[in-house]
Amino acid sequence: MRNLDVTTLRSFVAVADAGGVTRAAGFLHLTQSAVSMQLKRLEELLDLQLFDRSGRTIALTSAGEQLLAYARRMVALNDEVITRLTDQAFEGELTLGVPHDVVYPAIPQVLKQFHALYPRVKVHLEASYTKTLKDQFARGACDIVLTTEQGVDQGGETLCTKDLIWVGAPGGTAWRQRPLQLAFCKYCMFRGPITVELEAHDIPWEMQVDTASDRAVEAAVSADLAVHAMIEGTQPPFLERIDHGGALPQLAPQQINLYADSGQKGELHAALISLLRAAFEDRPVSRLRAVQ
Repeated sequence: MRNLDVTTLRSFVAVADAGGVTRAAGFLHLTQSAVSMQLKRLEELLDLQLFDRSGRTIALTSAGEQLLAYARRMVALNDEVITRLTDQAFEGELTLGVPHDVVYPAIPQVLKQFHALYPRVKVHLEASYTKTLKDQFARGACDIVLTTEQGVDQGGETLCTKDLIWVGAPGGTAWRQRPLQLAFCKYCMFRGPITVELEAHDIPWEMQVDTASDRAVEAAVSADLAVHAMIEGTQPPFLERIDHGGALPQLAPQQINLYADSGQKGELHAALISLLRAAFEDRPVSRLRAVQ
């Protein structure tokens, strides 16, 4: 009789969710070699190849995909039993503020992982603009906020620096028009510096869409009526990076910063910060990283 180990299954799920061993090890507070060894033992126990290692990166095999569904259920059931039968479960509330444009793809996974660790803790997600979030944080309305900025204020921590890119409709031609038609929200931190760059490069422009709605911006851009700028990796599937060949100015990189209440020293606060740090490291889009 062969028995599956929940700890090993948890590592397997973490690698699948995090996109690689390095990030999974951070979530699990284990070394990369320890996680890799657990994956190897799991494959040996099942006598199955769970990962396709034919290229520089790996992906789940069909057997791995089948195991993933079972592994999620087994880990979740284990955690439910522990939670229900112990009296030490954490309870409470946290408010996390995140700019609209960086909610996806990282934040849903962070919330999912945090809920698995602390199922009785409620996380209130506040999605808004960087300036608004920083004001809320200063008033104590948010425990933790993320921002997109070209610098970082005192007390902040830069999680990563990402390129700011021009985006438009797939195969669109709006970027060729002059005056260049732009679509931005009224309070977007990018619009001011971008218009300055356009003027510095003698590119005439008009604000085709000036709105408070991100959806209105996306609709106009996807209809090829205007262009927009987004942090690389956050563009939705119906928009694409514009390959303008130098016809548009290169935009300044943006920092994704974290601000946290220094007075909060508890485990819940620290755990959420740890997950956010890990989530905004460089990550692949469609395939898992090679097992190290």
